[in-house]
Amino acid sequence: MKHLKHLLCYIVIITVITSCNSNTSTEIETSTTTSFSNSYKAPAFENDNRVEKIKQVAPEIETVMIEHAKGRHIPGIAYGIVVDDQLVIASADGVLDVDTKNPSTTTSAFRIASMTKSFTAMAIIKLRDEGKLALNDPVSKYISEMSNLEYLTKDSPIISINNLLTMTAGFPEDNPWGDRQLDEPNDMLISMIDEGVTFSNAPSFEFEYSNTGYALLGNIVSRVSGEPYQEYIKNNILQPLGMNNTYWEWNDVPKEELAIGYRWEDEQWKLEPMLHDGSFGSMGGLITTIEDFSKYVSFHLSAWPPRSDSDNGPIKRSSLREMQTPQFPRLYPNARDYNGDTCALMNGYGFGLGIATYCNDIKRVSHGGALPGFGSNYYFYPEYGVGVMAFGNLTYTGPLPISKVEQLLFDKAGLEPRELPVSDILEKRKEQVLDLVQNWDANLEKEIIAENFYLDRSREKRMSQAKQIFAEAGAIVKVEDLTPLNQLRGRFNVQTENGIISMFFTLTPEKSPKVQRLNISFKETLSD
Repeated sequence: MKHLKHLLCYIVIITVITSCNSNTSTEIETSTTTSFSNSYKAPAFENDNRVEKIKQVAPEIETVMIEHAKGRHIPGIAYGIVVDDQLVIASADGVLDVDTKNPSTTTSAFRIASMTKSFTAMAIIKLRDEGKLALNDPVSKYISEMSNLEYLTKDSPIISINNLLTMTAGFPEDNPWGDRQLDEPNDMLISMIDEGVTFSNAPSFEFEYSNTGYALLGNIVSRVSGEPYQEYIKNNILQPLGMNNTYWEWNDVPKEELAIGYRWEDEQWKLEPMLHDGSFGSMGGLITTIEDFSKYVSFHLSAWPPRSDSDNGPIKRSSLREMQTPQFPRLYPNARDYNGDTCALMNGYGFGLGIATYCNDIKRVSHGGALPGFGSNYYFYPEYGVGVMAFGNLTYTGPLPISKVEQLLFDKAGLEPRELPVSDILEKRKEQVLDLVQNWDANLEKEIIAENFYLDRSREKRMSQAKQIFAEAGAIVKVEDLTPLNQLRGRFNVQTENGIISMFFTLTPEKSPKVQRLNISFKETLSD
């Protein structure tokens, strides 16, 4: 009986603990539910005539593309321009097969080589979002042979999945050696790692382009998902996007649609061997068409801007934006823009994508692809909702003269980016700030001034400066619209009879945001 009582007590205790754990788990899940603002206004195009503008310069784009292909001896090209989810320009020129003269079309299938890498990165991010791996996991957690590496230095950090994604594992740049490994079996890849690799840098030290790293990512996708890498990409990315004419193995492509690869040598085209798919396919194996690939570019463009409407995948918009965020960015002060003018550039590699921001504030996300017999490029501009892509069948030859195309899009067509609307609170505070600096009403101060404001600079000093500026400026002629820098920061000008008053202010993160910083300056307008 005594033992029975002890047993009953034990059961009660376990039941209580289990019940508590269950409640705790439920509370944690509930607490992760997020709320969001109903007043947020996403950036938008003021006058959205992008499609019409691009179609107006389409004939010139066609001329530029054809001249570029002929000048580079590319047998056949296909190209397209996407606006949001619409393929507004789709064209092709030349031939897929030099012998048969089979013409290139927008449904012709070209191997896109390293443009495959962002598909691999997307698969990794999808598995991360599903809780099946973490980006800071050591690669050796999934590929045990990575535990045996001899690192370059004693202080080298262990290679993580993030290192492979961002090409910072310390592996040497492996073009064009990696290209020739495309059809190698998995055993070759793992045996190479098991035997040991030679490092060019310590991990997490700097970016260096690595096909080997992306081959390893493909292997991780297979191990974590439990299905071959190629099948995972097909089932979880290609099919959900409607990319039904995208392939891994060239033998699967309808013969009349397959681009044959060439190199230009001795003033003639020579056949390149058509590589089969294999363990390095995750670094460069995809074969696709302009019409299919445009859907992928549209999906990347759909990540922008952040907003509250439905998020339909294959991965979250926030994860797409994460893919398009540069890691280990580098400054190129002497870079040139599409007009050939010196224009400093910040450039970095995200997850299977290169990201560049120029001094003219144009952000460009891109990747190229090059394998024996093929060259490809795609560029998209998140703030413009526009993407450009081109494929060709000549070894290591980019088919897209991007500088000339950008001249046509941004200079001649005059494309404009989205504009950020003024948030309700920013507009309200603008009017109140203008009232404040003219009248210094005590009740208004109490409502909108943050606690740091007069501690940073005394009320007397601020009033004295404002009074002096408005006296010098004269009567107000016009208050210009506010230019928002984000939801809680902006600037505006006040035109006066003697010049321009410029005002800049930022708000606090409080529930009712207050003015924490206010800069006022005056520039006199010189009379004739």
